[in-house]
Amino acid sequence: MVTTTPQIRDEIYFQENDSWRGYVSVIIPIYNEADSVDQLLRAVVESPILKQIVIVDDGSTDGTREKLAALETTESLVVLFHEENLGKGTAIRTALRYSRGEYVLIQDSDLEYSPSDYPALLEPLMNRESNVVYGVRNDCARRSFFYLGSRLLTHLTNLLYGSHIHDEATCYKAFRRTVLSNLRLECRRFEFCPEITAKLCRIGERICEVPISYSSRQKAWEEDSLERWLDSSMDTSAIPI
Repeated sequence: MVTTTPQIRDEIYFQENDSWRGYVSVIIPIYNEADSVDQLLRAVVESPILKQIVIVDDGSTDGTREKLAALETTESLVVLFHEENLGKGTAIRTALRYSRGEYVLIQDSDLEYSPSDYPALLEPLMNRESNVVYGVRNDCARRSFFYLGSRLLTHLTNLLYGSHIHDEATCYKAFRRTVLSNLRLECRRFEFCPEITAKLCRIGERICEVPISYSSRQKAWEEDSLERWLDSSMDTSAIPI
C-alpha cells in the first residue's frame, strides 16, 4: 500500500507543465536510515538547483518513517510510504508516478553520494548534449566486493549492448523525464540499474558520463549484501537481451 499526500492528484503527474520546466525531480528511495536521513535531506535541499524532492520510505522500521511523516509536504516535497519493504526498484517506480520535473535524478539515502554533484550531472541534459547521464565513481574510492561486482556487470553490459560505459551500477543516474516515460520498467529491487541501462541501450540512447565524488560506507555484512545484490541484478527475466 502507498500512502500519499492528499494535495497531489494522479491525473497531473505526467502532464508537461511550464511551471516545472527546468526542475529536476530528485527521487530518494529510503529504508532504515534514521541516523542519516536528516543530514541527507539537508544536503539535497541545499543543492543549488531547481528541484522537486520525491521520497519513498520502503517500509522502514527504525524510526525513519516517523521522521519523514513529520515533514511538512508541499508540491516540491512529496513523501510516500510503502507499508512493507518492496525493494529499491519498486520504490523508484512508485516515485516516478509523482515526479513532475523536466528531469529525474536518483539519489541513494546512505550518504555515499554528494548532492553537490547535481549541477555536473544535469549540465549535459540542460545543454541537450544527451538525454541520459551517469555519474562515474572513482575506482580508488570503491575497491571492495561491491566494486568487483560492479565491474563485472559493467563489462557484461558493454559486451551485450556494444556500449562503452564505465559504471553501470552507479546510483547517480539522471534522465530527461520524457525518455523515462517511454520505458516500461518492471524492476523490484537492485535490478533497476541493469534493466534501465539495457533498455536505454536497446532504444539507442547515448549515455553521457561525468565524474562524481564517492565515499564508500563499509559494513560488516558487505559480502552477504554483494551476494544478494548480484542475485537480484543478474535476474534478467525483465531485461531485454
